[in-house]
Amino acid sequence: MVKRMKVLTTSVLSAALFTTLLAGCGTKAEPTPTGSSNPAGTNEVKEVKYPESVSYWVSLNPNAAATMKSYNEIASYKELEKITGTKVEFQHPPTGQEKDQFNLMLASGKLPDVIEYNWASAPKGPDSLIKEKRILRLNELIDQYAPNLSKVLKDNPEFRKMVTTDDGNIYVMPFILGDEQLSSVNGPAVRKDWLDKLGLQVPKTIADWETVLTAFRDKDPNGNGKKDEVPYLFTIKPDNEMDLNHMFVGAWGITSDFYQENGKVQYGPIDPKFKEYLTLMAKWYKDGLLDKDYATTDGKLKDAKVTNNQLGTFSAYAGSGIGRYTSLMQPTDPKMSLVGTQYPVINAGDKALGQYTFPFTGVGAAISVSAKNPEQIIKWLDYKYGQEGSLLFNFGVEGQSYKMENGYPKYTDLILNNPNKLPITQAMAQNFIASWSGPIVQDKRYIEQYFTLPEQRDAQKAWMAADHSKLLPPITLTAEESSKTASIMNDVKTYRDEMMNKFIMGAEPLANFDKFVSTIKSMGIDDAIKARQAALDRYNSRK
Repeated sequence: MVKRMKVLTTSVLSAALFTTLLAGCGTKAEPTPTGSSNPAGTNEVKEVKYPESVSYWVSLNPNAAATMKSYNEIASYKELEKITGTKVEFQHPPTGQEKDQFNLMLASGKLPDVIEYNWASAPKGPDSLIKEKRILRLNELIDQYAPNLSKVLKDNPEFRKMVTTDDGNIYVMPFILGDEQLSSVNGPAVRKDWLDKLGLQVPKTIADWETVLTAFRDKDPNGNGKKDEVPYLFTIKPDNEMDLNHMFVGAWGITSDFYQENGKVQYGPIDPKFKEYLTLMAKWYKDGLLDKDYATTDGKLKDAKVTNNQLGTFSAYAGSGIGRYTSLMQPTDPKMSLVGTQYPVINAGDKALGQYTFPFTGVGAAISVSAKNPEQIIKWLDYKYGQEGSLLFNFGVEGQSYKMENGYPKYTDLILNNPNKLPITQAMAQNFIASWSGPIVQDKRYIEQYFTLPEQRDAQKAWMAADHSKLLPPITLTAEESSKTASIMNDVKTYRDEMMNKFIMGAEPLANFDKFVSTIKSMGIDDAIKARQAALDRYNSRK
């Protein structure tokens, strides 16, 4: 079950994150925070310098890549070099090749000092990589040289539980969402101006949605005299499962993947309720309520359908969806309005499952065994978890990308109204890393300002109201479990997606759903469920 955790809210962020060192090379020992987490009970922070240089492997975020070739060009990293004297050699794998390059790097044994990655997807898992001497166990290093992160974990035991493996290892300086407001950022979106034109209310139940989609199909809401509206764009792609997990399937209290019911791991697609969900999608597809070309619609084509005033409903992020499309449509259709809705339910008053990102999901900066000065690197990374470092990497350089007003770091026009006409996401990327990830605690005041439109803020509130209790926390499989189930799930997901398309498009009768379930079971889904059940039990037993 998702537990409500003690989060680093705006009012307590400065207190929760320990004040960092003065600028310079950092030869002075950092003071020990009261109650700093230390298994040995010494609470002693040892004196150490910042490193002269660090080699750092990390994917290049697309918003950064749009205007820069390296994270060295980001204002916060430039400022960090001035403060610590540490020069960073960033190594960015080619876009689209991150996973392959990561695996090749680990296999070669030629490792940089720091590797930032989503370690939840790493082969064999972090515990095995520690045993194989690829990355370091960081518990003791954090206790001795990272007072800022130590205090964050001390003040938020749920964070520490998430960043600690079943073997008791902390393996990264983690990316942590500092407030639950940062955990729900996408969900259903509907053309509010179309609803208003047709005299319709924002849909809540499945029946409401069918009424809205049918009206979008038949009543010419874009007003061009043509029946060219696409009521709903369904998405089913291996790399984008938003619609699978976050739109209509949640109305049945299941997901299209693994979830838990009263502490027991389940796999949604083999549940009889999944047939009911597919039956609805197949009916809507046959009736022309789903985009006939959904299987081949990529991001560019989706953009075209929105900006050509054709698409009525879809899954959207508040930023890159509602905010971006509203901006793109302003020149041609300033009245265009998108509204984020609650997740659809079968009966009024119910709660559907919805998108939720746990505060830690495996993303963070690990230190490789090749690093000659891990103590110094830990200290350098820990700067980002202190008060000054947190401001620097969530908001940039004071006086440039933000100004402090009554204790609140407000973005300047360099971000919100960029003089070079950069989108807000690209302007942010030039100045700090809060808009994606990295070894920081993400500050909710970042998203409060990123969502500049009331429609974005209202959408987030609607999405946050969904049920998250059945979603699996960030469990970790053992090397044996991962090895045993990886090929099973590759085959299962490929088959699941292929058959979903066939069921929805009518190429396969839903009378064959039991055969579909039997095939998935024959592929070994019970072994995959068993492995995740063991992982969930271990997670729940963590201290």
